[in-house]
Amino acid sequence: MTGLGFQHLPNYQHDVIGMQQDYLDPDFWLQRLAQPNQLIMSPAEIAAFNARSYEVQEEMVYIDQLPASYNREQLRQKIDGLSSIPKYDRFYANGEQATAAQLQAYRDAVNIDGIAADNPVRFGLVVKRSAMRTFPTFDKLYSEGLDTDIDRFQETGVFPGWPLAILHTSADGQWYLAQSYHYLAWIPAENVAIGEREEVLSFANREPFAVVTEAKVETNYTPNHPPVSEVQLDMSTRLPLLSAAETGHIVHGQNPYASYTVQLPIRDAQGELDFSPALIARHNDVTVGYLPYTEANIVSQAFKFLGERYGWGHDYNARDCTGFVSEVYRTMGIEMPRNSSEQGYGAYGDTIVYDENSSNEAKLERLAKAKIGDLIYLPGHVVMYIGEINGEPYVIHDVHGMSYTDDNGERYDEGTLNGVSVTPLTKLGFGDNTYLDRIYAIKSVR
Repeated sequence: MTGLGFQHLPNYQHDVIGMQQDYLDPDFWLQRLAQPNQLIMSPAEIAAFNARSYEVQEEMVYIDQLPASYNREQLRQKIDGLSSIPKYDRFYANGEQATAAQLQAYRDAVNIDGIAADNPVRFGLVVKRSAMRTFPTFDKLYSEGLDTDIDRFQETGVFPGWPLAILHTSADGQWYLAQSYHYLAWIPAENVAIGEREEVLSFANREPFAVVTEAKVETNYTPNHPPVSEVQLDMSTRLPLLSAAETGHIVHGQNPYASYTVQLPIRDAQGELDFSPALIARHNDVTVGYLPYTEANIVSQAFKFLGERYGWGHDYNARDCTGFVSEVYRTMGIEMPRNSSEQGYGAYGDTIVYDENSSNEAKLERLAKAKIGDLIYLPGHVVMYIGEINGEPYVIHDVHGMSYTDDNGERYDEGTLNGVSVTPLTKLGFGDNTYLDRIYAIKSVR
């Protein structure tokens, strides 16, 4: 899309070590690439890569291969694995500790008594961006330090059009226990439309299709049909494209010729699946099919999130470190696990794993050979390599806190990043150590 490009701010000041304003410009990094548009993997190679990931990563599942039903013990094990009473103390935002009775109430809500001898699997499509939770509740609970940006009941997020397998219903009937391609958690029932198995599963594979390549877009305002009006679609959302032959030349009162016409799943009054055309104005960043997997697209897509607020588990209508890298790669058709440890230790891609006996010199040697888009894993965090300046690796990442030791040897712990940020890698602190100290894996998605 054309625009004004990167804008330099006058009197620009900040407290982030090793940064200049130019480093926030994606073109600064793109211009340093020798072959930015060279294809890293073809669509066929990406399909084989994904198939390998599903084969070796147990947390990634083909939901069309799930059993037709689960017996009582199988379903109980799945619920226990997600929704057991926390081992650690949990607190509300006002500082009050959750009592045993309050925690038991969350546990009771998962409806263990409602598990039948045989529990058929149902299927549904997500109709609006939604949280997926540890328990069927919107109550927010925190660790003892009361970092209210980290809701310990928040698991992940899902986007419109995602297929889900529905395994169980909460005691109040308002939540579904749902399995996506890489996560099992509770989702509000109002955000899911239940359909026939083949109808749901075929939707995600329909062609031609559009992929959202902006951080977020919205469907056009539609006064006469609210279910498809101003629906938020996050980066990597994939939806079938419709032609004028299918919709005619008026869609919800608007001529669709200057928009992308997509098919959206909607939920009828009974909670069942229906579909409707929706328009996405062409000024938005949307591509027909997946983007080519190139270094230029890795950088360009990552920088579209620059400055977005950090959202643990896709909270705050945003995303966290692994959500960030997943959404970037999914615009090019590449799928990966949800959580950082699953990604970092994952047996896919070209991965080097380090342990307590590994030296920082060995890590620096590998970083000197890093490729654009390589993923660098620390406990609970992942960063994406975008280049180097005077031998210092630079990364873009969706990050919560910030600490570092400055050039005078002074420790700086007063700041925060709390968003998608560009930083030097080795200068940042991680607890009592540096990022470099804590690296346990470096992965090339190739």
